[in-house]
Amino acid sequence: MSRVAKKPIIIPEKTTVAVDKGVVSVKGPKGEMTRSFKPGIEIVVADGTVTLTLKRPEDAVLWGTYASHIKNMIQGVVSGFEKKLIIEGIGFKSDVKGTELVMSLGFSHPVKMAIPAGLKVTADKNIVSISGVDKEAVGAFAAAIRAKKKPEPYKGKGIRYENEVIRRKQGKKAA
Repeated sequence: MSRVAKKPIIIPEKTTVAVDKGVVSVKGPKGEMTRSFKPGIEIVVADGTVTLTLKRPEDAVLWGTYASHIKNMIQGVVSGFEKKLIIEGIGFKSDVKGTELVMSLGFSHPVKMAIPAGLKVTADKNIVSISGVDKEAVGAFAAAIRAKKKPEPYKGKGIRYENEVIRRKQGKKAA
């Protein structure tokens, strides 16, 4: 059984949560999000809290997951989510041009990525910041950027998360 879902989720001020036929809508100062949930778990909004109750025991596997999704939706519309990526390497750079992120990563061509709707991307020298209200969209776009040039352990070149530590290897020794 989930311990996360047993506790009621507190709705902060200036935030509204509405449930209609399995679709949860959350509105806040930063934006608005909607998500549909399966009917096995009852979602009730009352007295400034969201409570999840289990209808059938076989849906217990989704109980904590749904609670986490709703918490992330509320946190997203209140404060938002942000990921920062650091681009390391000589000649490696990034720039935002319109709705595209253009990066020079040592290839013979520039790497272009379309910025998804609902995300704000800024590029300053070697730091790319991705922010938005949807935690999954922010994380997925950050992972897609990192996958273009993963950090390598010998020189440390590549794209890494801000708080990620790359274990360096020694390399070949001259005899």
